[in-house]
Amino acid sequence: MAAKRDFKISTPRGTIYTQAGKGGAVTAKLEWKPGFAEEKKEGFSKAQEFIDSECIRRMNPETPRRTGVLIKSATLGTTIGSGEIEQIAPYARRQYYEHKEKSYWFERMKNRNKDSILKGAAKYVQSH
Repeated sequence: MAAKRDFKISTPRGTIYTQAGKGGAVTAKLEWKPGFAEEKKEGFSKAQEFIDSECIRRMNPETPRRTGVLIKSATLGTTIGSGEIEQIAPYARRQYYEHKEKSYWFERMKNRNKDSILKGAAKYVQSH
């Protein structure tokens, strides 16, 4: 299982700009808000958790099922927030590439739902 993704956000040092003109000089100081990096890091982490769980949820109807083990293997094999969905059933890879009607279920799910998943994830980043 993959570990939960750790986002690293760094903010540059503050900068002072001075613009001289006929009437004098104007000085502006730009600084990052204290805590900006931590807030964004938390937002990206929550967004990644949302994407992982939404992908697993939306793959469910696309995934071949006989006993349901293949669907459960995504839930059991994935660390939500890692950015990687792992289906741990021993036959998952072969089913994914070789199933007659339902191969490439993740790609099919992504093509249908990509915009709404990204829109939902954006809410977590914007709110922080």
